[in-house]
Amino acid sequence: MNEPFRRALGVIRTLKQHGYEAYFVGGSVRDYLLNRPIDDVDIATSALPDEVMAIFPKTIPVGLKHGTVVVLHDGVPYEVTTFRTEGTYENYRRPESVTFVRSLYQDLERRDFTMNAIAMDDMGQFIDPFDGQMAIEKRIIRTVGAAEDRFSEDALRMMRAIRFVSQLGFQLEEETKQAIIEQASLLTHISVERKTVEFEKLMAGPFAASAFSLLVETNVFLYLPGLAEKREWLQQLSTYEWPVLTSAAERWSFLVYVLNIEHVASFLRQWKLSNRLIKDVQAILHALSIVRSFADWTKERLYEVGAAVALSAEAVRSLVNGENGEENGQALRAKLASLPIQTRQDLAVTGKEIIDWYGRKGGPWVEETLQKLEQSVLAGIVENEKERMKAWLKWNQTHEKNC
Repeated sequence: MNEPFRRALGVIRTLKQHGYEAYFVGGSVRDYLLNRPIDDVDIATSALPDEVMAIFPKTIPVGLKHGTVVVLHDGVPYEVTTFRTEGTYENYRRPESVTFVRSLYQDLERRDFTMNAIAMDDMGQFIDPFDGQMAIEKRIIRTVGAAEDRFSEDALRMMRAIRFVSQLGFQLEEETKQAIIEQASLLTHISVERKTVEFEKLMAGPFAASAFSLLVETNVFLYLPGLAEKREWLQQLSTYEWPVLTSAAERWSFLVYVLNIEHVASFLRQWKLSNRLIKDVQAILHALSIVRSFADWTKERLYEVGAAVALSAEAVRSLVNGENGEENGQALRAKLASLPIQTRQDLAVTGKEIIDWYGRKGGPWVEETLQKLEQSVLAGIVENEKERMKAWLKWNQTHEKNC
């Protein structure tokens, strides 16, 4: 048992000392079996929410309706959820009611995929009534029970299944895949925000190429914002090495670029992305519009778009063109490092100093002068040193008068 579980053992053992069952459950157990990094450790228990809060001195009732209490143990928050079964689902997403039970089996039975329906006790022993360990060993994603039932309960599970393909490199079990094909239209009932969360995780996965192929094969893409007419382009996305892209802005930029989206902002707003992310994507796409090859990264263009945008644009450009993005990125960093200034803030003079030198009131001429200095410093005409720039401006002013 590794450190994240050891730190949480006190929660489970305290519950057991009070006569309740308690187990580690969900994604943390799955990732432990896969030797993947473990983020959050979740605990399921036979104790009711009120009983949990009566046992632990520091709790937060974050989801009592669904049986979840956050227990603070040694300064770390743990979600502790009562064993439960679920009633009829509303809008193909959430159960209209939950019933608290004392049975671990019933709690595991309601979960989505067999690999997520494994519990582990405080001695490191697994409780696996639906053969989740076998599914993990065979690298298969299979629903707990009939796939059509699981997806009609919660249609988002179809996107989760494909997202897990991207994250884990597993295959969809045939019955599970067929059920997605037959029930993909149920995704129309799912909010865009929830689809976006899954889609962004999908794009970020090390096996995103396989996931994009599945989005097309299962027709799930038909029910995602702005993608219904993009079958051919989406299939093309399954041929690229997505892991070389390291940020959400790079991944969205690459998607938009390959899909040949005309109205970028409108497309991204359909996905309910933040204004900040939309602006970042637009900046990367602008850089791509002026740079078609690595040789196009002149000092002026690098300075214009900025280091962060330039590096992201080069990652996208290299991937699209099948070039070595790592080598190009290193070479671009070297070019950036050779720039005498990276931003206007690096100039050795300020607008106020220029006003003082000229003895004039501020106005558009100050901005024009700063731009002239930026260009001259970049071109190596004048050094980025205050007195040298002052002398150069004075000489320039005299020269212009004489002309």
